[in-house]
Amino acid sequence: MELQQMRYVVAVAETGGFTRAAERCHVVQSALSHQIARLEKELGARLFDRTSRSVRLTAAGAAFVPVARQALEAADRARAEVDAVTGEVRGRLAIGAISTVAAVDLAHELGLFRGRYPKVRISLRMDMSEALIEGVRQGTLDVAFIGLVPGTRPRGLHHKELAHDELVAVVAPEHPLAGRRRTDLQRLAGESFVDFPKGSAARQQRAAAFEAAGLVTDSPFEVTDVESLVKLVRANLGVGMVPKAIATTLHGVHALRVRDAPSRVELLVWSTLGPSPAAAAFLSQLGAGAEPHA
Repeated sequence: MELQQMRYVVAVAETGGFTRAAERCHVVQSALSHQIARLEKELGARLFDRTSRSVRLTAAGAAFVPVARQALEAADRARAEVDAVTGEVRGRLAIGAISTVAAVDLAHELGLFRGRYPKVRISLRMDMSEALIEGVRQGTLDVAFIGLVPGTRPRGLHHKELAHDELVAVVAPEHPLAGRRRTDLQRLAGESFVDFPKGSAARQQRAAAFEAAGLVTDSPFEVTDVESLVKLVRANLGVGMVPKAIATTLHGVHALRVRDAPSRVELLVWSTLGPSPAAAAFLSQLGAGAEPHA
């Protein structure tokens, strides 16, 4: 069993076809197909069900692919560790971030990191905090920037607090509240909200304050990123709540502070298993390399 064969299998599973997998791996399709056939013969099981229209993992393939990914990641990590010892940081740096990250200028930090370590493959995934936390736990992400209700922490991960921020209300220019600088929870409770999905940390940040005040709110519009939230608020479909630091960057909506406002804490999280050389370098750049909290 060879690492290259594993790469080919993972590529087919992720692209859904032998042709696209061959293009990704920069080999001719016949060579990729031959290597996968050799591997299937060695394993004594078919990894893919092939038809004229689709390629699907068999039960054996579904069991094989996650382990193959781990083996490939371990091989890449081994190379990166050796390179780091010899003075060159390379490998991958997979970063996750919420759409409302405000504690750091992420684009600036990534540009700075790339300039320092040009041989590191950087990727960025924007998602909700829950998905990002799970990504770090599973090893598909090295680090993640998340937002949580103050006082809560992700279990089993190292973390560094980056910032605390209050949430402010954002409304359309023609909304009755647009002429005011401040409002309160009681007044907002009667509005329809453009909000993040129920159960998400982003939703809990807003809802916790209303629940503590004994107020019930309605969120008929659910979104997963701040850009979509702003578009719906701008169309006067509802009121949104976003961190104050983010509100200052938004256009076409009016922001107003809220008495007894909800708040959030922004965190940087990474695995307790130990960062790769690239992740360690990035954490060090952010001042998170020593004495992490878990």
